[in-house]
Formats: sequence, structure tokens, C-alpha cells
Amino acid sequence: MSDPHERRRAALRSTLRDRGLDALLIGDLRNLRYLTGFTGSNGALLVHADGDDRTVFCTDGRYQEQSADQVPGLERVIDRASARALAARAAADRLAAIGFESQHVTVDGLTALTKAAEGVELVRAPQLVEALRLVKDDTEVEALRQACAIADTALADLIAEGGIRPGRTERDVARELDDRMRDHGAAAPAFDTIVATGANSAIPHHRPTDAVLRTGDFVKLDFGALLHGYHSDMTRTLVLGEPSDWQHEIYDLVAAAQAAGTAALAPGVAVSAVDAAARQVIEAAGRGDQFLHGLGHGVGLQIHEAPSLAKTGEGTLSAGMAVTVEPGVYLSGLGGVRIEDTLVVRDAHPELLTQTTKQLMVV
Repeated sequence: MSDPHERRRAALRSTLRDRGLDALLIGDLRNLRYLTGFTGSNGALLVHADGDDRTVFCTDGRYQEQSADQVPGLERVIDRASARALAARAAADRLAAIGFESQHVTVDGLTALTKAAEGVELVRAPQLVEALRLVKDDTEVEALRQACAIADTALADLIAEGGIRPGRTERDVARELDDRMRDHGAAAPAFDTIVATGANSAIPHHRPTDAVLRTGDFVKLDFGALLHGYHSDMTRTLVLGEPSDWQHEIYDLVAAAQAAGTAALAPGVAVSAVDAAARQVIEAAGRGDQFLHGLGHGVGLQIHEAPSLAKTGEGTLSAGMAVTVEPGVYLSGLGGVRIEDTLVVRDAHPELLTQTTKQLMVV
């Protein structure tokens, strides 16, 4: 079985059989892409527990040719109301019980599905596909690796060509960084790029403004590239001109915390313990109340997905999970530092996907 989408559907079918479900109705477009490769804006999939020969894909007429190319191995139905059409198909095939993505289906949507699937028991089955998506396969890791490389190259070009300098605005820098990622092959930025200068760098999720970069400022850049549906995520904090003592102190502290969090990434480790490994470094320096967020998150078809590396995070790491490690220290009214990488958990050492140096860069 060489096609990754076939392998993923096979893994899902095993889960369905364990739960006593005849099929799972999928309407979330990210899960649909994960299981079929389909990239359109409307579609649904009825994954049958018995195999692909009974699995049915549905989309509307706009995507008739596209779906024939992207989903060649499955029966296809053309219907605008894709999820309802497949619910009706489950009834016509006399299925006894089908799961549905209760985390995505609205109350009104469930009413419509229940009417269409007359005689079929609809069973809440949340997060079944998301559970499979936690561990990335080789195809996914390669997409993440390429997306991270695009972001690395875009930032390197921006710095080398003087794109980060006093007199420019946050918006100018963000716009140019986005353009450079597209020039290097990104479908789009992975999320709204953050460029925060001076005191704005103390705001964790600051949105770029017309604030002007000035000599002596920290400049925090949080950005990523979207490629083949997969998101990269990286933060680097630079300084314009010679760093002051307090900037060296904060930067070195965050770098030490980031190294501690990265070193804690290993299969079987509790996600909360990874957060603690980095947080303890900052707390020991008396700045625990200036680390304002969790240590990191999963990344893949969504920019933020499970697992959550946080105090309140649940579960343990597994080899193949793709996560960020991004501690920060934020001094309100003065400036802040965040250093973030995207990594893949491995049996030995984590694989670093974002390759830009973490040494303090002076521009």
C-alpha cells in the first residue's frame, strides 16, 4: 500500500471496527484532505469499515474534474449537499451505525443528517481522524520540512538585502517577508505574520502596525510558510544595533529555556513535563510571571493542533509528532523575546526543521 491516503484510511478503518461503527462520515476539509488528498472547498467522505471498495467520496459539480484527479480510487458522487448525500447513501446501503465528527457538526447540521440517514444510528465520534493526525508520516514530515526551509530562506534573504532596518515599519517588513515566502514557493503565509518592534515585542501576538523600527529595538518576527497544506512556524528576535545588557540577559535566558524544552522532547514524556522543563529555567531567574503562554503546540494541516505543550496539556509525546517549542519573556513597555522552532519528536534526538540560527542576530 504505497499511497499515504490509502494507509491513513486503513488505519481509520481499524478504529471504526474497534468502536463497532459501520462507517465514519467526514466533512471537515482538513480531515478530508488528510484521508484523500482533495483540496476543494466542499466535500464529504463516508469511510466504510469494510474497505475502500465501499467507501464513497462526494463533492459538487465545480470539482468534478479535480476530484477525479485527486481521488481516483474511490467511488464518487456529485451533490452540492455532500454530507447529507452520503448520510442518505448510508441509509440506502442499510448501514446500522455511522459515526460523525461531532466536534465539527452544528446542531442544525445534525438535524439535517439525521433526517437524511433515516433508520441509521448516528454516533458521536469526535477526534478520530485528528488522533491519527497526531503522528506525522514521512509524506507529512517532508511537507513540513520544505515549508520550514522556505521560511528559513525568506528570512535569510530579507536580512541579507537590508529588509530589516531602522526607518521601516512593521507592516513593511511583514509584507516583504510574506512576499519572499511566496517567491520561494509557499502557497501563502501559514498565518498572519507577526512583526513587533520595540515595546511592541513585549506583546506575544502583536499585529503589525505603522510603528517604525528604531536603532536599539528588539524586532520579533513570528511567521511561517504554507506548502501542500502544511504549516511551518518559527519565531526569531533580532536587535537593531548594539544590544544593551538587559537585551543580552533576556535573550540568553529565553535561549536557555528553549534549549531545555527542546532537550525534553522524547517519546513517552508528558507534554506538561516538556513545558515545565523550559518554564523552570525562566522561573529560576525570577521571571516566571513574564512567560505568558504555553511552551508550544502541534503543527501540521493546522497551524495550531494537538498536542498542547502547556501546564494544562494532557497526554504524552510519541515519535513522529511535530511540535513547536517557543518560550518567551515579555517586559511590558520595554520589549520581549521569543525563540521558536518546529521540530519532530524522534526516538533519539528531536529533528529540527527550522534551521535559522538562534544566536542573537544584530542587524
